[in-house]
Amino acid sequence: MLSKPQIRTITSLQQKKFRKENGLFIVEGTKSLTEFIHSDYLVQHIFYTPQAAAKLGKIPQNIKSEEVSEQELNRISALKTPQGALGLVEIPKEIQLDPGQLHSRFHLVLDGVQDPGNLGTIIRTAEWFGFNQLICSLDTVDAYNPKVVQASMGSLARMRIYYTDIERLAANATVPVFGAVLNGVSLYDADFSGEGLIVLGNEGNGISTAVLAHVGHRVTIPRVGGAESLNVAVSAALFCAELTRRG
Repeated sequence: MLSKPQIRTITSLQQKKFRKENGLFIVEGTKSLTEFIHSDYLVQHIFYTPQAAAKLGKIPQNIKSEEVSEQELNRISALKTPQGALGLVEIPKEIQLDPGQLHSRFHLVLDGVQDPGNLGTIIRTAEWFGFNQLICSLDTVDAYNPKVVQASMGSLARMRIYYTDIERLAANATVPVFGAVLNGVSLYDADFSGEGLIVLGNEGNGISTAVLAHVGHRVTIPRVGGAESLNVAVSAALFCAELTRRG
């Protein structure tokens, strides 16, 4: 049976302040939890209902596990419809981005992306296309927000996330800096030259003025219809697809 302090601690992890304080984040659902169990992340504790036990399979001995009722899971879940299991996973120690890693490959760089669903979808999409690193501005939504984790559908388990001053990164970059904007060279005509930073901006305001000043190559996804803009996660998918197509 879950204690009141356990419930308090787990539910507090829905907030960034307490995730940072405890060094933990929440992963929900048997599929996503299985991904994290078999990753480099350290799963500390798993709570599961009797119905979810078979789907989880054998839990490694170094992970604490506890069977709970559906009512108890409801009390600690961040979801309207809990998915049978919830895990507490350690937030990795912050690693500084090595500028030397930027060469001979492309990196998605997110400037002020605020919607957790968008970030989770970008993580999932990036992994689909073979990206294993994502660079985020300091004001981009926390990658360990429960909604981000849920939307990533387990892909976060294999993605390294860097939070850094991207204005400084772009200013000092020794690789080309491309920016997704409304008026630029067509995505399908742009010369990507095999490496670079692909900057995607905030949902409402696009790339910030400070970062845009260091974008050397402005690229746009050609518009055919009358829609005002594209969702940032959709834009990320189109850039990833085009870069992958070119090999």
